[in-house]
Amino acid sequence: MKLIDGKQISQDIVSELTTEVAELKGTKPCIAFIRVGEDPASVSYVRQKNRTAEKIGITPLLFELPETVTQEELFAKVEELNADKTVNGILIQSPLPKHLDEQAAFNLIDPNKDVDGFHVQNAGRVVQEDPDGFVSCTPAGIIEICKREGISLEGKHVVVIGRSLIVGKTFALLAMQKGPHANATVTVCHSRTKNLPEVVRAADVVVAAIGRPNFVTADMVKDGAVVIDVGINRVEDPSKKSGYRIVGDVDFAAVEPKASRITPVPGGVGPMTVAMLMKNTFKAYQLQSRS
Repeated sequence: MKLIDGKQISQDIVSELTTEVAELKGTKPCIAFIRVGEDPASVSYVRQKNRTAEKIGITPLLFELPETVTQEELFAKVEELNADKTVNGILIQSPLPKHLDEQAAFNLIDPNKDVDGFHVQNAGRVVQEDPDGFVSCTPAGIIEICKREGISLEGKHVVVIGRSLIVGKTFALLAMQKGPHANATVTVCHSRTKNLPEVVRAADVVVAAIGRPNFVTADMVKDGAVVIDVGINRVEDPSKKSGYRIVGDVDFAAVEPKASRITPVPGGVGPMTVAMLMKNTFKAYQLQSRS
C-alpha cells in the first residue's frame, strides 16, 4: 500500500486510548483548552480536539477568552490551571493575538502539564532524549506513522524542509535520536538553503513542513523515496462551495508516482496531531498519578 492513511492510524490510537481510559479506576484524565478570540480555524481546531477528548473519555475543559484579553489575564488563567490538581494537561491554542507573547505563555504552563510540548523544558528534554518529556504533537505523529507503517529511519538520509520548533526542528531531533524508529542522518533545509532541490533529491525520506502549497515537485524527489507532507494550505478553487481546497506542501499528483510511500493532504499527518495530543494527555495523567 503506497498511500499512508493517517486518518486510520489516528483512529486506531483513539480506539486504543478509549480502551485504556475505560479501564481506569477513579478519576479520568482531564485537559484544559484555552482559546483567545474567535479565529475560525482556532474555533474549528479546538472543537475537534474537544470532541476527540470526549470520545476517548478524557474530560475536556474549554476556556474562551476575548481577543482583547491582557497578558496578565491570560497568565492568571494559566497559573490557575497549573495549580488545579484535577487538570492533567493544558493547551493554549495558537496563534495568539499579536499583543500577547505566545512563547512566554507556553513557558508559563507547568512543564508536566505541557501536552503540546512547546515549553522550553520539554524542548530540552527532546534534546536529552528524556522519555518523560512531552514531544510536540505533529513531529511525534510523524514518528508514530513511521512506527506503525514499518518505515525504518535507521541509517536513512532524512531531509526536513522547514525549521519551525513546532515541526521541522523537533522532528529532526527525534529522527537523529539513538534507539528504535530513529538513528537517521538528518539534513534540515530552509529559506537560506543553497541548491535546495539537489539536497532534497538525495533524501530517502522527505518531510515537507514549510506552508507553501505544492512546493515539492516531482523533479525534487528521487524514485522510491518516502514522502511525508505536513503542509496544510488553502488554495482558491471556485468549484468548491467554500471557494478553496486544502493542499499540502507537496505536489501530490506529480510526486505520488515516484514515491514508495506518501501521505495525502488532507488525511495524512493532520489527524495524527490530535491523536498524539490525546496520547500526551493520557501520559501526563499517568505521570501525575505516579507522583
